[in-house]
Amino acid sequence: MTTYCVKLDVPRNLIFFVAGLLRRHRKAIGTRRNTRKLTVYRQAVFILAWMRDGVDIERLGAGFGLSRSTAYEYHAEALDEIVKRGVDLVAVLERALRDGVSYLILDGTVVECDRLDEKKVSSKGKIIDSWYSGKCKLFGGNVQLLTDPRGVPLWTSEVWPGSFHDITVAREEVLRILQPYLNDLPVLADGGYVGAGQGVYVPVPQPKDGSELPIDVRSYNKALRGLRAQGERGFALLFGRWKALRHVTMSPRAITELMRVAVVLTQFEHKIIM
Repeated sequence: MTTYCVKLDVPRNLIFFVAGLLRRHRKAIGTRRNTRKLTVYRQAVFILAWMRDGVDIERLGAGFGLSRSTAYEYHAEALDEIVKRGVDLVAVLERALRDGVSYLILDGTVVECDRLDEKKVSSKGKIIDSWYSGKCKLFGGNVQLLTDPRGVPLWTSEVWPGSFHDITVAREEVLRILQPYLNDLPVLADGGYVGAGQGVYVPVPQPKDGSELPIDVRSYNKALRGLRAQGERGFALLFGRWKALRHVTMSPRAITELMRVAVVLTQFEHKIIM
């Protein structure tokens, strides 16, 4: 077997950050010195290389001198420790209020995953693939993302099967918790969130009769689109930087953990301390 080197283009302090999380974990569980195959620094490089490139865990682990089982063990351990640094939605909202953030941006996407056979009954009474998104024409999981006005990710929801619409997932995962905060912390969203309620600003839909919207309404829609477009930058930062999110070959329910790990790493790179 031949190994080769690949440049890991992440800041050195991000490696130290992840290594620090792993060091505290090893200390907490009583790991003795020199009893692990990898140091905490090398384990941090291992998990960041996987998040960055989304390569096969077993092959990547072999390059670090790990057996198949050890590679999967170190992979799961590192993800668990990183995701613990994430904060819940209430903490994000309280921090945004303290910092005087003028508004947040809500957006959703479908994270692609392998095809799987899990069925459900649609609203029309048909048997459909639960994890298939008819809108995106692929199998995946629906996740909701809150970003600050610059588009930097602050929080991501639990994953739902891709057949669920954004507004359905948002009502359960986001909006019921957001409700008490919306007077002081409005949320901008796209047309997929029409009907979300007061405090969630969405574009005014085009009239069904084909008539033109008044000039003031069109101006509102244009201004809203300009501000809300930064929310799409949040997903671009996550998927552009952490390629492990582009197609998840693990259980689709692992998308929740992977998204939250990516949010923690992205916040660190953008110097956001939650």
